[in-house]
Amino acid sequence: MQNIKMPAELYQFLNGKNLPEKQKDAILLLSVGEDGWPHSAMISAGEAVAVDEGTLRLALWPGTTTTGNLIRTGKATLICIQNTSVYIVKLSLRVLEQLENARHPRERFEGIIESVREDAAKYAQITSGVTFQLHEPDGVLARWEETLSELRE
Repeated sequence: MQNIKMPAELYQFLNGKNLPEKQKDAILLLSVGEDGWPHSAMISAGEAVAVDEGTLRLALWPGTTTTGNLIRTGKATLICIQNTSVYIVKLSLRVLEQLENARHPRERFEGIIESVREDAAKYAQITSGVTFQLHEPDGVLARWEETLSELRE
């Protein structure tokens, strides 16, 4: 069994702490659709948490194409841009049980890291990633905190 760990910088971003500082960073989540084509989605730091350096949990909206793809294939690729690095993480996923009294019901997944690669070019530097602006940061950040708390259970 492989014991692949994410780099410290990526682990710090996905540790579930300091969400106000991470509220603008989007994470790309890739899956494979039933048609065999890649499918992309964007998630936030409020939907992914590192349980440890080799395990990541995801909380996704039920009924979405991405959620269906992950349930069907058990695989995903996460792309996260942090500072000057692009991290590409391949995950083997299993569906976690639903929480009976979840405040924010989600499909929950636990992923074991199969590979992680830091992508960089010698001739250029990453200056930014995909970002967004929350319309109601206080409410969203509170929901993220609760979602990550439930995801750790």
